[in-house]
Amino acid sequence: MLGLSFASQFYISSAKAGLEVSWKQAVDYALGDWYVFALLSVPVVRLARRFRFEAGAWAPSLSVHALSSVLFSLAYMVIRAWVGQWQSQAAFKDVFKPLMVKTWHFNLLIYWVIVAVSNAFDYYRKYRELELHASELEKGLAQAKLQALQMQLNPHFLFNTLHSISSLMHKDVEAADRMITRLSDLLRAALEGAGTQEVPLRQELKMLELYLTIEQIRFGSRLSVKMNIAPETLDARVPSLILQPLVENAIRHGIEPRARPGCIELEARRQDGALALVVGDDGAGLAKPEQIKEGVGLSNTRARLRELYGTAHQFQLIRGAKGGVRVELSIPFRKEQNPGSSSST
Repeated sequence: MLGLSFASQFYISSAKAGLEVSWKQAVDYALGDWYVFALLSVPVVRLARRFRFEAGAWAPSLSVHALSSVLFSLAYMVIRAWVGQWQSQAAFKDVFKPLMVKTWHFNLLIYWVIVAVSNAFDYYRKYRELELHASELEKGLAQAKLQALQMQLNPHFLFNTLHSISSLMHKDVEAADRMITRLSDLLRAALEGAGTQEVPLRQELKMLELYLTIEQIRFGSRLSVKMNIAPETLDARVPSLILQPLVENAIRHGIEPRARPGCIELEARRQDGALALVVGDDGAGLAKPEQIKEGVGLSNTRARLRELYGTAHQFQLIRGAKGGVRVELSIPFRKEQNPGSSSST
């Protein structure tokens, strides 16, 4: 491109000066200049990378490049004279003398332009590497924080379940035995997904069903569950174990305090490019929003959503239209890459 640009300039200026120069001659002459510069730029770039203008290295680098620029200019004139000799069939000295007068300072300028461009690219590459490294560190810290939150959630769930089992041991040994069996199934499934932050909704629902089996053994006919899950949401990615603490909270505050039967409702739908999840109960509810006291489960859920989605999520606790409490959350709708699989990346 440089060669063609200078060829155009040479062709037009020659025509205006009344000189007979063909377009082929102009191109040959210009490319003869710039291909020599291209050839000589290879050692210059290597030298620029070795002797950089950095703190504490300015003086030696400047000395090296000052000497190299003189050698670069001389080498250009020698090589270009050989090329010109071949192009015009003239004597070497007849081609070299005009180059000495016309190109000496221009060659020095080209040398420093090559050094400057090389340094600019190297600084940009280093900047990108540092930016990538910082991004990886930030991602690693976020992942470590999510792992810590997940480890905090699992013991909390386990202790609550063991407490439920211990309360049945002296009342219904058979029911307690069934709960232990279901707990082992649930823990096995949880261990298989350990370290995975997001899973398909269908996999999360399977985990929730194992948990609900335990709770239904505990509460019997007092607990019923209604699920309204839109089929298109089953392959959507959701945080692992996001529903269990919400359902556990609904059971504790909506079902457990009263003697009459209660119902837990679970809803999943796609709404405006987001996945909306709702967990509600038909308990007594709360008279005032400030009555809500978030324990480990809810506070942990908020923290995980904040780390995973930032401001791209919503999470709120509201009073249900027919009583009870509704937990409504919205996260970006992202489908699992391998729909129907039992594991997630």
